Amino acid sequence: MRRDCISTSGLNKNAGMTSFRRKFLGVVSIFIFSSLLHPQQLISQTAPIASPSAQVQQSEPIRVSVDRVNVGVLVTDPSGKFAAGLQRQNFHIFDNGVEQPITDFLDAEQPAQALVLIEAGPAVYLLEGSHLRAAQEFLNGLSPDDRVAVVKYADAPQGLIDFTANKQSVAAAFDELGFNLGFGSLNLSASLSKVLDWLTSVHGKKTIVLLSTGVDTSSPKQIQDLLNRLRTSDVRILAVSLTGHLRNPPTAGKKKSPSPKLAFASQQFAEADMLLRQIAQTTGGQAYFPASSNELPVVFTHIAQIVRHEFSLAFIPPARDGAVHSLEVRLTAESGVPADTAGYRVDCRRAYVAPAPPTR
Repeated sequence: MRRDCISTSGLNKNAGMTSFRRKFLGVVSIFIFSSLLHPQQLISQTAPIASPSAQVQQSEPIRVSVDRVNVGVLVTDPSGKFAAGLQRQNFHIFDNGVEQPITDFLDAEQPAQALVLIEAGPAVYLLEGSHLRAAQEFLNGLSPDDRVAVVKYADAPQGLIDFTANKQSVAAAFDELGFNLGFGSLNLSASLSKVLDWLTSVHGKKTIVLLSTGVDTSSPKQIQDLLNRLRTSDVRILAVSLTGHLRNPPTAGKKKSPSPKLAFASQQFAEADMLLRQIAQTTGGQAYFPASSNELPVVFTHIAQIVRHEFSLAFIPPARDGAVHSLEVRLTAESGVPADTAGYRVDCRRAYVAPAPPTR
């Protein structure tokens, strides 16, 4: 399985209604991506969606714990399979090149927290819920004790259900998801930054599963601030692009040269893909680009495996200087644990911000 892009078979084209719908989506997708560049020129055509009864609680502003720095780690063997049997003594963590004692260790069997952040804009509405039905594979692949929260976003994030181990409640939250049908803002970076604020009070293994087109009407400064912040975040982001079946609608009649509008939309798809890659890879995560809704179940099954197989390390920061410190995690073979770690791949965040010096 490719980590950045998954591609298998195309959509079933036998039914006339399906073919018509795909042609329609292709036309609408161009309009959507074009209009989102200038959202101030368009007005939402629907009433605001009512607030859900269960909201994810907002925490204090982002900060690094004075007591410890948390680092989520994924380990795969040379064949790409998740490594099994690794213990605390296999891991060594380095702060600016200097090894630090590991104070906390959670193995792959310990419960994880996964927040599903879902774009609720017009392009995703046209998926007719296929991405949410496929997300059931994600819930099925988690451990019973893993906790899941659900948040949607358009101009701002809105919590649907707080962290719970009750997967049926999470599935019900998927069913209650509403969409903004007007062509307003899709503030991906600003919304994701707010979700990171919410997660500062959540301890242990943390993952954001981002379901998005990658379109972002946040300001350039907000986008850059988010990317800078993700460099030192303790949250892994796994991003799933939802634009696959909007990109290549079937053409009728003989081939024609691409129209300026189609070329314009292609440029926006490329920019959206680049942002999703940056967001995911900066956190040690992965981005997926399924070509159709048929491929989504495979993607979500793989994401569930990542959440289940993450290790969590923690150490006490050696300095309180408020500076950015580099992070590195290495593996070694130890007595009584797997003897061969050669060729293993380690994925984790590469930096953190140390606590600020005490004020006098």
